[in-house]
Amino acid sequence: MTVRRYELVVFDWDGTLMDSAGAIARSILAACRDLGLAEPAEERARHVIGLGLSEALAHAVPELAPSEYPRLVERYRHHYLSADHELMLFPGIAELIRRLSGDGHLLAVATGKSRVGLRRALEHTGLGPYFHGTRCADECHSKPHPAMLMELMQELGVAPQETLMVGDTTHDLQMARNAGVAALGVSFGAHPRAALESEPAIGIVDTPQALAAWFESRR
Repeated sequence: MTVRRYELVVFDWDGTLMDSAGAIARSILAACRDLGLAEPAEERARHVIGLGLSEALAHAVPELAPSEYPRLVERYRHHYLSADHELMLFPGIAELIRRLSGDGHLLAVATGKSRVGLRRALEHTGLGPYFHGTRCADECHSKPHPAMLMELMQELGVAPQETLMVGDTTHDLQMARNAGVAALGVSFGAHPRAALESEPAIGIVDTPQALAAWFESRR
């Protein structure tokens, strides 16, 4: 049986390429403590990872008045940015990205991070030169709206049937469905396998090593 080799591979960032889901959840909880708010359960904090920051905090702390979002955002950024330079890519991810690029794939990022945050991450990891396009939540509709994928496909001239979205959250898989592209879930990030299995995907892998093996089988 012939397996599909996708021309464009779009990756989520946090929890898919970078081991940062735990740091994001902890920063949300710390921001709530700073403002004297009841902390959401960690599962709830992890569920909103991948959304735009304002949308994520609104979902994580639904009782907070919209007028208070900027204060919570400021405290979240304080905690996250104070330690983001210590975050690392998952093992083997840098090698995977370099190999996919060398094999001729177009690579892109669709992330809930801000443009400033993604720029910092790309510079820190040295992966910036390998990506042909990127979309961030502060310049585009937040996931699961399909705009990020639609804009990347238009920019790079690739059809939906030749595009694959790789992500660790149901928001990623829903965005892929809404854009009419295939999705591959990874369960080593923010959302557990059981949640990912509730959304359509061509597969789910449980480790970074399994992700690399999945692409290797399609070379």
